[in-house]
Amino acid sequence: MNVDLFDFDLPTDRIALRPATPRDAARMLVLDGDDTRDLSVNDLPTQLRPGDILVFNDTRVIPAQLDGTRAARDSGTAQDGAGASIGATLHKREGPRRWRAFIRNAKRLRDGDRIDFGHDVAAIATDRADDGSFALDFAGDEPVELLLERAGRMPLPPYIAAKRGTDARDAHDYQTMFATDPGAVAAPTAALHFTPALIAALDAAAIEHTTLTLHVGAGTFLPVKADDTDDHRMHAEWGRIDAATADRLNAVRAAGGRIIAVGTTSLRLIESATGDDDIVRPFAGDTAIFITPGYRFRGIDGLMTNFHLPRSTLFMLVAALMGTDRMQQAYAHAIRSNYRFYSYGDASLLLQ
Repeated sequence: MNVDLFDFDLPTDRIALRPATPRDAARMLVLDGDDTRDLSVNDLPTQLRPGDILVFNDTRVIPAQLDGTRAARDSGTAQDGAGASIGATLHKREGPRRWRAFIRNAKRLRDGDRIDFGHDVAAIATDRADDGSFALDFAGDEPVELLLERAGRMPLPPYIAAKRGTDARDAHDYQTMFATDPGAVAAPTAALHFTPALIAALDAAAIEHTTLTLHVGAGTFLPVKADDTDDHRMHAEWGRIDAATADRLNAVRAAGGRIIAVGTTSLRLIESATGDDDIVRPFAGDTAIFITPGYRFRGIDGLMTNFHLPRSTLFMLVAALMGTDRMQQAYAHAIRSNYRFYSYGDASLLLQ
Protein backbone atom coordinates (compact mmCIF):
# COMPACT_ATOMS: atom_id res chain seq x y z
CA MET A 1 0.00 0.00 0.00
CA ASN A 2 1.39 3.40 -0.99
CA VAL A 3 2.56 5.41 2.04
CA ASP A 4 1.41 8.63 0.34
CA LEU A 5 -2.18 7.59 1.13
CA PHE A 6 -1.45 8.41 4.77
CA ASP A 7 0.03 11.86 4.24
CA PHE A 8 -1.57 15.17 5.22
CA ASP A 9 -0.49 18.74 5.88
CA LEU A 10 -0.30 19.79 9.53
CA PRO A 11 0.43 23.40 10.51
CA THR A 12 3.25 23.45 13.07
CA ASP A 13 1.19 25.59 15.45
CA ARG A 14 -1.14 22.61 15.99
CA ILE A 15 1.62 20.69 17.81
CA ALA A 16 0.96 20.87 21.56
CA LEU A 17 3.98 21.70 23.71
CA ARG A 18 2.19 21.26 27.06
CA PRO A 19 -0.77 19.12 28.12
CA ALA A 20 -4.18 20.55 28.94
CA THR A 21 -4.84 21.56 32.55
CA PRO A 22 -6.53 19.68 34.08
CA ARG A 23 -5.68 16.72 31.92
CA ASP A 24 -9.27 15.64 31.35
CA ALA A 25 -10.15 19.11 30.03
CA ALA A 26 -8.53 18.22 26.69
CA ARG A 27 -10.81 18.14 23.67
CA MET A 28 -12.00 14.83 22.24
CA LEU A 29 -13.13 14.15 18.70
CA VAL A 30 -15.59 11.24 18.70
CA LEU A 31 -16.03 9.13 15.57
CA ASP A 32 -18.94 6.78 16.24
CA GLY A 33 -19.72 4.95 13.04
CA ASP A 34 -20.64 7.69 10.58
CA ASP A 35 -21.28 10.24 13.35
CA THR A 36 -18.73 12.90 14.32
CA ARG A 37 -18.91 14.78 17.63
CA ASP A 38 -16.72 17.52 19.13
CA LEU A 39 -16.56 16.91 22.87
CA SER A 40 -14.03 16.88 25.70
CA VAL A 41 -12.29 14.03 27.49
CA ASN A 42 -14.43 14.50 30.60
CA ASP A 43 -17.45 13.57 28.43
CA LEU A 44 -16.06 10.05 28.03
CA PRO A 45 -18.44 8.38 30.53
CA THR A 46 -21.40 9.47 28.38
CA GLN A 47 -19.85 8.04 25.20
CA LEU A 48 -19.38 4.49 26.47
CA ARG A 49 -21.84 1.89 27.70
CA PRO A 50 -22.17 0.20 31.09
CA GLY A 51 -20.20 -3.04 30.89
CA ASP A 52 -17.54 -1.68 28.51
CA ILE A 53 -13.91 -1.91 29.66
CA LEU A 54 -11.05 0.51 29.10
CA VAL A 55 -7.58 -1.04 28.83
CA PHE A 56 -4.63 1.09 29.94
CA ASN A 57 -0.89 0.57 29.56
CA ASP A 58 0.81 0.74 32.97
CA THR A 59 4.35 1.18 31.65
CA ARG A 60 6.42 3.91 33.28
CA VAL A 61 8.71 6.20 31.28
CA ILE A 62 12.34 6.11 32.36
CA PRO A 63 14.87 8.97 31.90
CA ALA A 64 16.12 7.31 28.73
CA GLN A 65 18.09 10.11 27.05
CA LEU A 66 21.77 10.42 27.87
CA ASP A 67 24.52 12.81 26.78
CA GLY A 68 28.14 11.84 27.10
CA THR A 69 31.60 11.76 25.59
CA ARG A 70 33.54 8.96 23.99
CA ALA A 71 36.57 7.87 25.97
CA ALA A 72 40.02 7.55 24.38
CA ARG A 73 40.79 4.32 22.58
CA ASP A 74 43.91 2.30 23.33
CA SER A 75 45.80 4.20 20.64
CA GLY A 76 45.59 7.33 22.78
CA THR A 77 46.18 9.54 19.75
CA ALA A 78 44.48 12.89 19.26
CA GLN A 79 43.03 11.60 16.04
CA ASP A 80 41.06 8.76 17.61
CA GLY A 81 38.08 11.00 18.39
CA ALA A 82 38.37 10.97 22.18
CA GLY A 83 36.00 13.48 23.70
CA ALA A 84 33.47 13.28 20.85
CA SER A 85 29.97 14.17 22.00
CA ILE A 86 27.67 11.15 21.93
CA GLY A 87 23.92 11.18 22.52
CA ALA A 88 22.00 8.00 23.35
CA THR A 89 18.29 7.31 23.43
CA LEU A 90 17.59 3.95 25.00
CA HIS A 91 15.19 1.90 22.94
CA LYS A 92 14.75 -1.63 24.29
CA ARG A 93 16.13 -3.62 27.20
CA GLU A 94 18.18 -6.62 26.04
CA GLY A 95 19.45 -7.81 29.41
CA PRO A 96 19.83 -6.82 33.08
CA ARG A 97 22.51 -4.24 32.23
CA ARG A 98 22.18 -4.00 28.45
CA TRP A 99 19.97 -1.64 26.45
CA ARG A 100 19.69 -1.17 22.72
CA ALA A 101 20.08 2.56 21.96
CA PHE A 102 19.81 4.94 19.04
CA ILE A 103 23.01 6.99 18.90
CA ARG A 104 23.55 10.60 17.93
CA ASN A 105 26.97 11.13 16.27
CA ALA A 106 27.23 7.37 15.70
CA LYS A 107 29.91 7.89 13.05
CA ARG A 108 32.34 8.64 15.90
CA LEU A 109 31.56 5.37 17.67
CA ARG A 110 32.61 1.79 17.07
CA ASP A 111 32.25 -1.52 18.86
CA GLY A 112 34.11 -1.60 22.16
CA ASP A 113 34.13 2.16 22.75
CA ARG A 114 33.36 3.45 26.23
CA ILE A 115 30.94 6.35 26.65
CA ASP A 116 31.09 8.43 29.83
CA PHE A 117 27.74 10.00 30.67
CA GLY A 118 28.87 11.81 33.84
CA HIS A 119 27.57 11.21 37.37
CA ASP A 120 29.69 8.02 37.52
CA VAL A 121 27.65 6.47 34.70
CA ALA A 122 29.39 4.79 31.76
CA ALA A 123 28.66 2.12 29.17
CA ILE A 124 30.47 0.10 26.52
CA ALA A 125 29.01 0.28 23.01
CA THR A 126 28.83 -3.06 21.19
CA ASP A 127 26.89 -4.94 18.55
CA ARG A 128 26.14 -2.19 16.06
CA ALA A 129 22.99 -3.01 14.08
CA ASP A 130 22.04 -2.20 10.49
CA ASP A 131 19.83 0.66 11.71
CA GLY A 132 22.84 2.35 13.35
CA SER A 133 21.83 1.48 16.88
CA PHE A 134 24.26 0.02 19.43
CA ALA A 135 23.88 -2.17 22.48
CA LEU A 136 25.05 -0.32 25.60
CA ASP A 137 26.45 -2.44 28.43
CA PHE A 138 26.34 -0.30 31.56
CA ALA A 139 29.34 -0.49 33.90
CA GLY A 140 29.15 -1.18 37.62
CA ASP A 141 26.78 -3.06 39.88
CA GLU A 142 24.04 -0.51 40.56
CA PRO A 143 20.66 -1.12 38.92
CA VAL A 144 20.54 0.65 35.58
CA GLU A 145 17.36 2.44 36.72
CA LEU A 146 19.40 4.23 39.43
CA LEU A 147 22.06 5.19 36.90
CA LEU A 148 19.43 6.70 34.63
CA GLU A 149 17.90 8.68 37.48
CA ARG A 150 21.31 10.30 37.98
CA ALA A 151 22.40 10.87 34.40
CA GLY A 152 19.32 10.64 32.18
CA ARG A 153 16.50 12.96 31.24
CA MET A 154 12.93 12.43 30.12
CA PRO A 155 12.80 11.45 26.43
CA LEU A 156 10.36 13.99 25.02
CA PRO A 157 9.25 13.22 21.45
CA PRO A 158 11.44 14.89 18.82
CA TYR A 159 8.63 17.15 17.60
CA ILE A 160 8.42 18.68 21.09
CA ALA A 161 12.14 18.54 21.91
CA ALA A 162 12.89 20.48 18.71
CA LYS A 163 10.80 23.38 20.01
CA ARG A 164 11.76 23.50 23.70
CA GLY A 165 13.99 21.80 26.23
CA THR A 166 12.94 19.20 28.77
CA ASP A 167 12.16 20.72 32.17
CA ALA A 168 11.00 19.71 35.63
CA ARG A 169 7.32 19.76 34.61
CA ASP A 170 7.87 16.98 32.10
CA ALA A 171 8.83 14.51 34.84
CA HIS A 172 5.16 14.67 35.90
CA ASP A 173 3.44 15.66 32.67
CA TYR A 174 4.95 12.80 30.64
CA GLN A 175 3.76 10.05 33.03
CA THR A 176 0.25 8.63 33.18
CA MET A 177 -1.61 8.06 36.44
CA PHE A 178 -1.27 4.30 35.79
CA ALA A 179 2.54 4.29 35.39
CA THR A 180 3.91 1.59 37.70
CA ASP A 181 6.20 -0.67 35.62
CA PRO A 182 9.42 1.12 34.55
CA GLY A 183 10.73 0.41 31.07
CA ALA A 184 9.21 2.74 28.46
CA VAL A 185 11.12 5.42 26.59
CA ALA A 186 7.92 7.06 25.37
CA ALA A 187 4.63 7.58 27.20
CA PRO A 188 1.39 5.81 26.23
CA THR A 189 0.02 9.28 25.64
CA ALA A 190 -3.71 8.60 25.30
CA ALA A 191 -3.74 7.76 29.02
CA LEU A 192 -2.19 11.14 29.87
CA HIS A 193 -5.74 12.54 29.68
CA PHE A 194 -6.98 10.54 32.66
CA THR A 195 -7.38 11.82 36.22
CA PRO A 196 -8.68 10.20 39.41
CA ALA A 197 -11.87 12.26 39.03
CA LEU A 198 -12.47 10.91 35.52
CA ILE A 199 -11.85 7.33 36.65
CA ALA A 200 -14.36 7.85 39.48
CA ALA A 201 -16.93 9.10 36.97
CA LEU A 202 -16.31 6.05 34.76
CA ASP A 203 -16.70 3.76 37.76
CA ALA A 204 -20.00 5.45 38.62
CA ALA A 205 -21.17 4.80 35.05
CA ALA A 206 -20.34 1.07 35.42
CA ILE A 207 -17.51 1.33 32.88
CA GLU A 208 -14.66 -0.97 33.89
CA HIS A 209 -10.92 -0.57 33.48
CA THR A 210 -7.83 -2.76 33.64
CA THR A 211 -4.14 -2.61 32.72
CA LEU A 212 -1.53 -4.43 30.70
CA THR A 213 2.14 -3.61 30.12
CA LEU A 214 3.87 -2.67 26.88
CA HIS A 215 7.23 -0.95 27.19
CA VAL A 216 7.12 1.64 24.42
CA GLY A 217 10.39 1.96 22.49
CA ALA A 218 11.94 4.94 20.75
CA GLY A 219 11.21 3.19 17.48
CA THR A 220 7.65 4.49 17.78
CA PHE A 221 9.00 7.84 16.52
CA LEU A 222 10.93 6.44 13.55
CA PRO A 223 9.62 7.70 10.22
CA VAL A 224 8.37 5.34 7.55
CA LYS A 225 11.03 5.69 4.86
CA ALA A 226 9.67 3.07 2.48
CA ASP A 227 7.33 4.05 -0.34
CA ASP A 228 5.18 0.96 0.23
CA THR A 229 3.95 -0.34 3.59
CA ASP A 230 5.02 -3.88 2.63
CA ASP A 231 8.64 -2.69 2.73
CA HIS A 232 8.51 -1.14 6.20
CA ARG A 233 10.17 -3.02 9.04
CA MET A 234 8.27 -2.51 12.30
CA HIS A 235 10.18 -2.11 15.57
CA ALA A 236 9.67 -4.70 18.32
CA GLU A 237 8.51 -3.90 21.84
CA TRP A 238 8.11 -6.11 24.92
CA GLY A 239 4.68 -6.58 26.46
CA ARG A 240 2.71 -8.69 28.92
CA ILE A 241 -0.96 -9.60 29.47
CA ASP A 242 -1.43 -11.90 32.46
CA ALA A 243 -3.98 -14.69 32.62
CA ALA A 244 -6.34 -12.80 34.95
CA THR A 245 -6.48 -9.81 32.60
CA ALA A 246 -7.03 -12.00 29.53
CA ASP A 247 -9.85 -13.83 31.33
CA ARG A 248 -11.44 -10.52 32.35
CA LEU A 249 -11.37 -9.14 28.80
CA ASN A 250 -12.94 -12.30 27.43
CA ALA A 251 -15.63 -12.17 30.13
CA VAL A 252 -16.51 -8.58 29.20
CA ARG A 253 -16.93 -9.58 25.58
CA ALA A 254 -18.99 -12.63 26.52
CA ALA A 255 -21.34 -10.40 28.54
CA GLY A 256 -21.88 -8.04 25.60
CA GLY A 257 -19.43 -5.34 26.64
CA ARG A 258 -16.82 -3.72 24.43
CA ILE A 259 -13.03 -3.70 24.84
CA ILE A 260 -11.80 -0.13 24.34
CA ALA A 261 -8.02 0.19 24.08
CA VAL A 262 -6.63 3.40 25.55
CA GLY A 263 -3.72 4.10 23.23
CA THR A 264 -2.25 2.33 20.24
CA THR A 265 0.20 0.51 22.53
CA SER A 266 -2.64 -1.21 24.39
CA LEU A 267 -4.35 -1.99 21.09
CA ARG A 268 -1.24 -3.51 19.51
CA LEU A 269 -0.62 -5.77 22.49
CA ILE A 270 -4.23 -6.93 22.74
CA GLU A 271 -4.27 -7.74 19.03
CA SER A 272 -0.96 -9.61 19.40
CA ALA A 273 -2.49 -11.72 22.17
CA THR A 274 -5.77 -12.48 20.38
CA GLY A 275 -6.23 -15.52 18.18
CA ASP A 276 -8.28 -15.95 15.04
CA ASP A 277 -11.09 -17.15 17.32
CA ASP A 278 -11.23 -13.64 18.88
CA ILE A 279 -10.12 -14.99 22.27
CA VAL A 280 -7.52 -12.98 24.20
CA ARG A 281 -4.79 -15.18 25.69
CA PRO A 282 -1.98 -14.50 28.15
CA PHE A 283 1.05 -13.01 26.43
CA ALA A 284 4.63 -12.23 27.44
CA GLY A 285 7.25 -11.34 24.85
CA ASP A 286 8.07 -9.11 21.93
CA THR A 287 5.54 -7.86 19.44
CA ALA A 288 6.26 -6.19 16.13
CA ILE A 289 2.68 -6.20 14.87
CA PHE A 290 2.13 -3.71 12.02
CA ILE A 291 -1.52 -2.86 11.43
CA THR A 292 -2.57 -1.33 8.11
CA PRO A 293 -5.89 -1.10 6.23
CA GLY A 294 -7.25 -4.55 5.47
CA TYR A 295 -6.41 -5.89 8.93
CA ARG A 296 -9.25 -7.65 10.78
CA PHE A 297 -9.40 -6.48 14.39
CA ARG A 298 -9.96 -9.43 16.73
CA GLY A 299 -9.40 -8.22 20.28
CA ILE A 300 -10.72 -4.65 20.48
CA ASP A 301 -13.97 -2.85 19.70
CA GLY A 302 -12.76 0.73 19.91
CA LEU A 303 -9.77 2.96 20.55
CA MET A 304 -9.07 6.17 22.40
CA THR A 305 -5.93 7.79 21.03
CA ASN A 306 -4.23 11.10 20.32
CA PHE A 307 -3.71 12.62 16.87
CA HIS A 308 -0.76 11.13 15.02
CA LEU A 309 1.97 12.15 12.59
CA PRO A 310 1.45 12.10 8.82
CA ARG A 311 2.77 8.94 7.11
CA SER A 312 3.26 7.26 10.49
CA THR A 313 2.50 3.66 11.42
CA LEU A 314 0.05 4.98 14.01
CA PHE A 315 -1.99 6.92 11.46
CA MET A 316 -2.01 3.75 9.35
CA LEU A 317 -3.38 1.89 12.39
CA VAL A 318 -6.29 4.28 12.93
CA ALA A 319 -6.98 4.21 9.19
CA ALA A 320 -7.18 0.43 9.42
CA LEU A 321 -9.74 0.74 12.22
CA MET A 322 -11.99 3.44 10.74
CA GLY A 323 -11.09 3.60 7.04
CA THR A 324 -8.47 5.77 5.36
CA ASP A 325 -10.93 8.25 3.85
CA ARG A 326 -12.80 8.57 7.14
CA MET A 327 -9.60 9.33 9.05
CA GLN A 328 -8.34 11.79 6.44
CA GLN A 329 -11.65 13.64 6.72
CA ALA A 330 -11.54 13.51 10.52
CA TYR A 331 -8.00 14.88 10.67
CA ALA A 332 -8.88 17.65 8.22
CA HIS A 333 -11.79 18.56 10.52
CA ALA A 334 -9.47 18.46 13.55
CA ILE A 335 -6.96 20.76 11.87
CA ARG A 336 -9.67 23.23 10.83
CA SER A 337 -11.12 23.13 14.35
CA ASN A 338 -7.78 23.82 16.06
CA TYR A 339 -7.40 20.49 17.83
CA ARG A 340 -3.97 20.07 19.40
CA PHE A 341 -1.84 17.27 17.98
CA TYR A 342 0.62 14.62 19.17
CA SER A 343 1.77 13.51 22.61
CA TYR A 344 0.57 16.48 24.67
CA GLY A 345 -2.39 17.15 22.40
CA ASP A 346 -6.10 16.35 22.33
CA ALA A 347 -7.80 12.95 22.04
CA SER A 348 -9.99 11.04 19.66
CA LEU A 349 -12.42 8.23 20.45
CA LEU A 350 -12.85 5.80 17.57
CA LEU A 351 -15.87 3.49 17.70
CA GLN A 352 -16.74 1.31 14.72
